[in-house]
Amino acid sequence: MTLTDAGQSRIRGYLFVLERSLRTFLSPAVVADAVREVETHILDRLEQMPPNPDEHATIERVLAQLGPPVRVAQAYSMELTVDEAVTTGKLGAVARGLWHIAASTVVGFFASIGLFCGYAIGASLLAVAILKPIFPQNVGFAFRNGALTGFGAEFGLDPARAIRGGYWIIPLSLILGGIILIVTQALARRLLARWQRRLAARRDARLLTP
Repeated sequence: MTLTDAGQSRIRGYLFVLERSLRTFLSPAVVADAVREVETHILDRLEQMPPNPDEHATIERVLAQLGPPVRVAQAYSMELTVDEAVTTGKLGAVARGLWHIAASTVVGFFASIGLFCGYAIGASLLAVAILKPIFPQNVGFAFRNGALTGFGAEFGLDPARAIRGGYWIIPLSLILGGIILIVTQALARRLLARWQRRLAARRDARLLTP
């Protein structure tokens, strides 16, 4: 259908809000590509619509199928973030992807919390390996009155507490910490890959809805 000035103005207004919303999440270059993609989709959908003398109603129907600009921007941001995490595997990108997932669903929240705990435990064990040669009397297995109470670094010990364990703690912590981090990273990328497929299915459903 051939758009009137009013119809073109309505679409430009939608794209303007979309662009402003996208700039909150993405870089300018990515924003420009996303806006062009959405604009092309809108025009293609309008071309496929049956003839209707009410141009306003037709345009509003197409825009309603896409969804509010802010929600479309959020979907683009999440999809691109998850894509980067799955493709690169960089820790920062994976963390951002898990943050998006945690904010999306209850299942995603608990899965992300579990993975963040895995990263924290692995990093803590590596920290133990680093601190042991610096504070040999404060890093190791903590005992209170002969009973094991924990493992790690403790300072300001009271007389009832004692730290045991020699320098063999260093390789043990390095090995365990490395294994936990590797396993956690693999699980995180698997979760993100699954989420990537889910987001792609949602996008296709949104774009292909007649």
